[in-house]
Amino acid sequence: MTETPHTSEVHVMATPPASGPSAGDLRYPAGSLVLLAGIPGAGKSTLLDRLYGLRGDEREPVRAGDALVIDSRQSRNWWAPYLGPIPQRARIPLVHTTHAVRIARAMWKGHAVVAHTRGTWPHILYGFAWLARRVGNEVHLILLDVEPRLAREGQLSRGRVVTSATFARHCRRWRVLVERARGGSLPPAASVTILDRAAADLLRTIRFDGRPSARRDG
Repeated sequence: MTETPHTSEVHVMATPPASGPSAGDLRYPAGSLVLLAGIPGAGKSTLLDRLYGLRGDEREPVRAGDALVIDSRQSRNWWAPYLGPIPQRARIPLVHTTHAVRIARAMWKGHAVVAHTRGTWPHILYGFAWLARRVGNEVHLILLDVEPRLAREGQLSRGRVVTSATFARHCRRWRVLVERARGGSLPPAASVTILDRAAADLLRTIRFDGRPSARRDG
């Protein structure tokens, strides 16, 4: 018997909106994991700062109503006092592992989560989707689809610039991810919302509605 392919609900939002609900208010089931993805410099942390009043110096996830907001900067800041002169490149695996563990721990406890992620790492997405199924919840994606030129400017403004080769690799993988999402064939995600920069600037809230799953301790 042939298995029916999984398709994701896709909303493409530009300015003016192309389709789907208003980008001003995005709603998800209680307990969901909402991953905010984009190439380096796309504006993921900037968007979280605006929506949740983050300062950028937090070291732990931030509670926002019933949800936890988890940015990789929090893990970077937590490790900073202990890593001393270790080069930035050597810190990346430790920081991103800590970030992923924090997301997984929050999901396991039943929290709704809004988290920054590198969308060009598909194995991370599949891992979170597997965990979401285990706890009876869903993964939803918000893809910040900006031009590489704007993303490069974002890297310069934040003072953390990835190498040209690394950035080119991210951009290639990103185009594949976005095209799959537009075609509705991104299996791990229950829904995908694609925002350009202007539509992202109009986003006011991310809400979680409905009945949450049972929380888990430990």
